[in-house]
Amino acid sequence: MARQLIDRSVREKIVLVGVALGDTSTDEVDGSLDELSRLVDTAGADEAARVVQRRKAPDPAYFVGKGKAEELRDVSLEVDSDTVVFDDELSPAQQYNLEKVLGRTAIDRTAVILDIFAQNAASQEGKAQVELALLRYRLPRLRRQKGALSQQAGGMSAGGARIGTRGPGETQLEVDRRRIQRRITKLEGDLRDIARHRDTQRKARRRSRSRQVAIVGYTNAGKSTLLNRLTDAGVLVEDRLFATLDATTRRLDLPGGERVLCTDTVGFIKKLPHDLVEAFTSTLAVAADAHLLVHVVDASAAEPMEEVAAVRAVLSEIGADRVPELLAFSKADRAPLEARRLLARHPDAVVISALTGTGVDGLLRAVSDRLRALTAMAELRIPFDRGDLLAAVHREGEVLVEQAGDDAWRVRARLDDAGLARFHEVLVAPDRTIDAAPQHS
Repeated sequence: MARQLIDRSVREKIVLVGVALGDTSTDEVDGSLDELSRLVDTAGADEAARVVQRRKAPDPAYFVGKGKAEELRDVSLEVDSDTVVFDDELSPAQQYNLEKVLGRTAIDRTAVILDIFAQNAASQEGKAQVELALLRYRLPRLRRQKGALSQQAGGMSAGGARIGTRGPGETQLEVDRRRIQRRITKLEGDLRDIARHRDTQRKARRRSRSRQVAIVGYTNAGKSTLLNRLTDAGVLVEDRLFATLDATTRRLDLPGGERVLCTDTVGFIKKLPHDLVEAFTSTLAVAADAHLLVHVVDASAAEPMEEVAAVRAVLSEIGADRVPELLAFSKADRAPLEARRLLARHPDAVVISALTGTGVDGLLRAVSDRLRALTAMAELRIPFDRGDLLAAVHREGEVLVEQAGDDAWRVRARLDDAGLARFHEVLVAPDRTIDAAPQHS
């Protein structure tokens, strides 16, 4: 793993910087800085001060302008901070210029999130995904530093004379860039192999015709606690951001007897780095492949619907925005009044406390109802001598009506696409086909 972005051997003092651009209010910036402060705390550092500036647009050279950068230097000296963290992503040039003026490290929100992911990655795949994102982030930010300007000797002829056409050799900076690029290529290949293995697993799950439910949501919304409550999965649960990075899948029995596969996914956040989304593509694909998303929302959050919007933006980026969604307002034990207000605005949602179990039975019924609603209603005419087909319909679908006619059973049942294809010989007519449009609460 590449060098950490924040030194965790001691609790660093950090100055936070937010910029209100365009129509963005200072309240919105303060709210975002509050979240950045929690991120910094999770990474192992403490907020010592924060500075907010209003601008029409970012300064190309310093993001905040040189005058504000000099003010940040003075604030950093006053609070004895070695690092300044910006809430917005800095370009490599902006970061370089800021560090020259500040005389100390300048990083952005992306770097902090990457650092937290680096701390929490546990599986081989998770570690590779995080390292790939880190290296992609660092590559354009490599700079000449002391000791990095010397050049390796160029090629020498047999007589000892330098071959002029080869030039003076490589700088250490070029060597470092090449090493990082080689490592990136290696990690990309490793992750492609893992993705192929995951694809094989997904195909096997499709052949088994098991319904798949993915638990998605903002980081620290209570997803892992919910999976543990539903399945006794034993997933690590901590009250901090990005405690879970590796997807965990368990079997879940619904009230009607249906058995589904339920998967806990990595949490999302506002301004989630694109390189992280790209690196975690194979892990996040479970959401795009699911039949239903249980979108867990922290009812005690300051702006829960803003978190919903942030999650939906990432779901759109990974192609999961067309998967039907069930909103589950969690942590009702902490914020019962707010949970009820949210439910009043979203009557198709459910309210739960995964910690106490309140509302979980209602959630399971809602999941079962939503999954049934995704199947087609079909009329079947099954001859009396095909009891095997009648038994198969009971196994693979939900039989609502079964009547004996003059020469056959008349059956009304819910069936998925595979069921409709299997029983096409006795199919009278499906009322509708499966609706792939999103169903947002």
